[in-house]
Amino acid sequence: MNAADPSANRDNWKRIRREMQALLDSREGAKAVWMFVLLIAFLAAISALNVLMSYVGRDFMSAIEKRDSARFLREAWLYVGMFAISTVTAVLYRYLEERLGLLWRSQQTSRLLERYLRNRAYFHIEEGGVLANPDQRISEDVRSFTTSTLSFVLMTLNALITVFAFSSVLWSISPRLFGIAVAYAVFGSGVATLLGRRLIGLNSLQLDKEANLRAELLHLRENAEPVALQHREELLHRRLLGRLDQLVANSRQMISVNRNLGFFTNGYNYLIQIIPALIVAPMFMNGEVSFGVVTQSAVAFSFLMGAFSLLVTQFQSISTYAAVAARLGKLLEAFDQADAPEPAPVAVYCEPGRRGLAYQGLSLYRPDGAPLLSSLSLELAPGTRLLVRASSGHAKIALFRATAGLIEAGAGRIQRPCADQLMFVPERPYLPHGTLRQLLLPVPPAVAPDDASILSLLARLRLEHLAQAGAGLDSERDWLNHLGLGEQLRLVLARVLLARPALVFLDRLRVSLDFAEQRRVLDLLHEYGIGYLLLGKPGDALDQFDAGLDIAVDGSWSLQGPSELAAVAVASPAPV
Repeated sequence: MNAADPSANRDNWKRIRREMQALLDSREGAKAVWMFVLLIAFLAAISALNVLMSYVGRDFMSAIEKRDSARFLREAWLYVGMFAISTVTAVLYRYLEERLGLLWRSQQTSRLLERYLRNRAYFHIEEGGVLANPDQRISEDVRSFTTSTLSFVLMTLNALITVFAFSSVLWSISPRLFGIAVAYAVFGSGVATLLGRRLIGLNSLQLDKEANLRAELLHLRENAEPVALQHREELLHRRLLGRLDQLVANSRQMISVNRNLGFFTNGYNYLIQIIPALIVAPMFMNGEVSFGVVTQSAVAFSFLMGAFSLLVTQFQSISTYAAVAARLGKLLEAFDQADAPEPAPVAVYCEPGRRGLAYQGLSLYRPDGAPLLSSLSLELAPGTRLLVRASSGHAKIALFRATAGLIEAGAGRIQRPCADQLMFVPERPYLPHGTLRQLLLPVPPAVAPDDASILSLLARLRLEHLAQAGAGLDSERDWLNHLGLGEQLRLVLARVLLARPALVFLDRLRVSLDFAEQRRVLDLLHEYGIGYLLLGKPGDALDQFDAGLDIAVDGSWSLQGPSELAAVAVASPAPV
């Protein structure tokens, strides 16, 4: 992307308008409009004060030139008063700008978070690998986008007001000076664009490379113990240095472009200080104007050039802003894709009120097309206990993920209960930050069990110690780091038992629980009337199951168990 790319610029403008419209349409829209109107009023007031101070400054310097003490003191006091009023106005303007920026950031971040979690967009983005660092885009890029957009809009409005306010002042002093100001600004904007257009693409890359380095450091922090136990420091060190080298190489390019741009912008800004003197000083020497007009022309020229030369003075900031807008645009495109996904090869239907689970002609494949499971047709009634055994761990995991609606390569149909009646327990449990009560109870709970029932269940799972210290069920901890893997899994299973779904799909329990603990958990599920599907391995006994589903290496399958059991194999696949 570069500044000269018209399509990129059009896309950025569309994104900016889209986000502004989203703010106006939100419940904070009316408040944002009033705050923006007040900001424009403050801008007009500041420009009016600047114009007045240019005249006060002119008279002040003229009083010095004429050695008029009385007029000097009067203008000095007027000067001080104008400074005081300008200070209050500028501070209130800045305060209101920050409040409006915070309001917009809060609204946009809330909206993006809702879209990030809707339709499992977070999963599809991570699984597809098409978008790097969505977390940074939602947090840091939104902050930069909202504050920068507001700042640039206000700067543009301020520039327009300044041009309107000071053009007449400068024209009244010297029409030739006004023409030079316009021509100089046009020249400067063109050269700055030519020298700095590469910065937009480089800034976008820099944001990604900074985020990649942070992600590697976060990975090291989160996996400190296994890294230390397996002595993988050297591998991670090389990865970190690789990320750092990429960041440094891109930074070098940015520094080179900024150097060339700096040569021009610094010289450009220095000339602004002397150009009005070169034009107006001869007029003073010829007696055409007073000395105060020389200083007034410098002030007016400086303000007017600041307005005309916005692209020159803010080009580096604009290039960073354009990169941020493009990154947010890609995030919104990823959300749009998640909202309107392509038809899934495996049709998964969640039916409200349904309690049984049915597979109809379900086939699952590896990414290379090799079969993992071929034409599975099976119906499981509520309360059914099924052991899934397979030589290939990929086949079992594929069935687990397909049932949850997370599979991509496959065909067939799955009719399943909704989330309140079919729950999934992965091999690696997930425990968010929160109180023990929040972790255990469904959100929202249909009928919240009393504390005695919760504590009794925790005791049966050998987790009673979690509620005995501190605030009991309302104690809040970092559970993932505080508990061992077996305790984490039993805590997730406690939530399942309290929710009482019709079925629960369990990943390999034996990874975290010993044989006796697994039997105890399965007995509890059966006692609570909860059916379960468990991923096992060949040779596992069926004494706690109604049937066993065996998946061969070639994807063929067979059902082991008495024919009168609730798990019934359909002779031929149902049409999809």
